[in-house]
Amino acid sequence: MNSNRKYGIGGSKPEQELLKLSEPTKKPSPIDGKEFQSRIDKACESLKKKGLDALYINAGTNLQYFTNTLWNPSERLVGAILFADGTLKYVVPEFEIGTFNDFIGIDGELIPWAEHEWPVEKIAEVVPEGTHLAVDDSTAFTMISRFQENKKFTISSAEELIRDIRLLKSEAEIAHIQYPMNLTMQVHQAVARILKPGITTAEVESFIHKAHQKLGIASGSYFCIVLFGKDSSFPHGVKTPKPLEENDIVLVDTGCKFKGYLSDITRTYIYGDATDKEKKIWVNEKSAQLAAFHAAQLGKPCGHIDDQVRVQLEKDGLGPDYDLPGLPHRTGHGIGLEIHEHPFILRGNDLKLQVGMAFSIEPMIVVPDEFGVRLEDHIYMTEAGPKWFTEPAHSIENPFGV
Repeated sequence: MNSNRKYGIGGSKPEQELLKLSEPTKKPSPIDGKEFQSRIDKACESLKKKGLDALYINAGTNLQYFTNTLWNPSERLVGAILFADGTLKYVVPEFEIGTFNDFIGIDGELIPWAEHEWPVEKIAEVVPEGTHLAVDDSTAFTMISRFQENKKFTISSAEELIRDIRLLKSEAEIAHIQYPMNLTMQVHQAVARILKPGITTAEVESFIHKAHQKLGIASGSYFCIVLFGKDSSFPHGVKTPKPLEENDIVLVDTGCKFKGYLSDITRTYIYGDATDKEKKIWVNEKSAQLAAFHAAQLGKPCGHIDDQVRVQLEKDGLGPDYDLPGLPHRTGHGIGLEIHEHPFILRGNDLKLQVGMAFSIEPMIVVPDEFGVRLEDHIYMTEAGPKWFTEPAHSIENPFGV
């Protein structure tokens, strides 16, 4: 019999928990045209400061971020050329123009290209000789090499230019991250209640998907990792996951997408009774997460957070460095339109913490071939310091503070 049922773990059924979930009536206001224009203005200002003439923005999250144009990248180049004076031109296959026009978020001229043509050559027709072009680092190498071969262009990477704009989230973006975080936290609590011996990870993942849908996310879960017992010692899972047994560690890592913005939360707790070692490691994990939170101070480098986590882990007899038992990977990653984006919270990252940065704190502790504990919550930097998107877990027996 599960002894921590009073803490909201076990004792219910998927059908009952789905019935309890309902889509919130209050949602963040859509990001308006002024904000998209301000992003373009920032890019133009950066181009001028760097002595660049134009920026190539590839289909995907960068095109969405700057122009509010949703288009998935493929082998056919689709993107936009943003000139330093603010002129915007979209590059699109000729046969896709009718569809593409339905997706354009900010008006711009079109540079169409036919199936037998190279789009880079069509771009070259509308730019002057010697154009200094910063190219989106998500662009396929085959296209980058075409830019390099064309004598009209001098090419450089736009990675830092785009990074420095995207990693500082506006109030509207913070609200668009907070909303799915709140939903996923509800899902986590519902998941804990449906657990029972013999339930498979596939059954839990299916429930998580349906629960996100019940909360109004039509696409369901953006991703899902469910691990029981020894499988939890493998950070991203195993080939053949085991079903749940009494007294197993439970690790659930999931999130969803709302208007392009993502949630990502991990909880680890016990189904039944935890051993003294499991309790100790869970507390060590909680201490490491709090050490990261307190180290997240404006003006400090991102790498400082990872350093302080490892100092705390060593105090608890774990590590050092990436040694196990201990933390085998970075402390965290940025979040926004991508599940992993700048800033990355890892050793040696000298990028200074600024207001608007949003990132995970997840210094997972792995005890090889026994179990792992990952507590993942995200924070964002305010003028007063770090602020949690979600309340951290309470204990191994009572993760949600029931």
